[in-house]
Amino acid sequence: MTIKTFSIEYDAINSNNTFTNGDTINGRIILETSKETKIQSLLFTGKGKAQVRWHEHHAHHQNQHQHHQNRVFWADEKYYSVKQNILREARQDGTEVIGKGRHVFPFSFKIPDRNMPSTFTSVTGKIIHKVKAELKQSMKLTKKAETHFTFVSKADMNIPGLMEPQYGCKDKSVTFFGSGNISMDIHTKQMGYKQGETLQITAEISNRSTRSVKPKFVLYEKQSFFAQGHRKLYTREIIKEKIEPIESSGTQTVTKTITIPKGLPASILNCPIIKLEYRLRVYLDVKCASDPEVKLPIVILPASGIPATAQPYGYAAFSPNPPAWGPAPPQPAAYPLVGPAPPQPAAYPLVGPAPPQPAAYPLVGPAPPQPAAYPLVDPAPPQPAAYPLVDPAPPQPAAYPLVDPAPPQPAAYPLVDPAPPQPAAYPLVGPPPPYGAYGPNPSLYPDLSYGIDKKY
Repeated sequence: MTIKTFSIEYDAINSNNTFTNGDTINGRIILETSKETKIQSLLFTGKGKAQVRWHEHHAHHQNQHQHHQNRVFWADEKYYSVKQNILREARQDGTEVIGKGRHVFPFSFKIPDRNMPSTFTSVTGKIIHKVKAELKQSMKLTKKAETHFTFVSKADMNIPGLMEPQYGCKDKSVTFFGSGNISMDIHTKQMGYKQGETLQITAEISNRSTRSVKPKFVLYEKQSFFAQGHRKLYTREIIKEKIEPIESSGTQTVTKTITIPKGLPASILNCPIIKLEYRLRVYLDVKCASDPEVKLPIVILPASGIPATAQPYGYAAFSPNPPAWGPAPPQPAAYPLVGPAPPQPAAYPLVGPAPPQPAAYPLVGPAPPQPAAYPLVDPAPPQPAAYPLVDPAPPQPAAYPLVDPAPPQPAAYPLVDPAPPQPAAYPLVGPPPPYGAYGPNPSLYPDLSYGIDKKY
């Protein structure tokens, strides 16, 4: 075999061998050959990605037959992929000749300074950050070498409510094998805690029932995986604590502290397909009855990689013994806040009247008289008018009188008198003339001459 060794390694930058956003990874690719070898390319890649994959088995009945179906759900998320060509100089045929022996090719790679999830590994999904080398030769399979590095994302201090107090309450009535009411109020100082920090819980428990209750405190892990519209969920208890039982008709306020393990992975809330969350569960163990419980979210922050501008963790970070409600310590003030402002030299006094200034005219007395081109009070002098403004206009001779009626005109026919009598051919009022007054016309009425009384 021509290639005896092909590997990649990197240098650690701290005792935990972890890297964070913006760090530079320096390392080397080691190649050992047994004889002179031609190489087409040597490629370096820095990559970060997340992937989930799980199987689900479904059985259903159809036509009195049972059918089994296996379905695979998967999803991938890529964050960065930075490539470098290690062998930049090649011969004209596109190959590089490597002599016999051990060869070391250094590389330097800067992790992108962006919001990315930390390294995480489980059976169902994983978030990996790795460096990889690929060696290509003509007519041979590509040789690959890779190694994973632990990436710890910088703490995200912009999570809403991260440093705010948390509160939850629960009431329950006891009906089986007893009577009465049980209630509890749970308080924590904040939601975000560093790895190795102490979580303090204050519980106000009122047992007004006939049963005894036993308070228990559990810090558990919640893993969620998402793919193709489905979700896979796992939970695991990290720490479980309990205190002495509270007897019937008793009220008690207890304080419990839980130390966050230093090796506990930080919360992962910035990956769309993998989420790692933590919860604080406080419940009252009641025999032969359902247990009332309160759940509060807990965010685990990495102990390292916290921005310098971030606010400190917890209230104890301000002073060793901070006052609960005391005022802030006094600070030297540039000017006293209660007393009057120190006097300043003023161009003019601020309280007394302004110094007199010579005035062109007196400000209180009347203005001095000025010669006017025309008097402002007396009326304007009379001017001769071309026509009087009040008297009526002088009379003018009219072509026709405006009031008297028009003079009579001779009419062609009288408008009122009747028309003059005309001779009528026949009288209009008197009786008709006797028969034959005008004489018959023998040519028109030949029968009139034979007698008038002839009957027909």
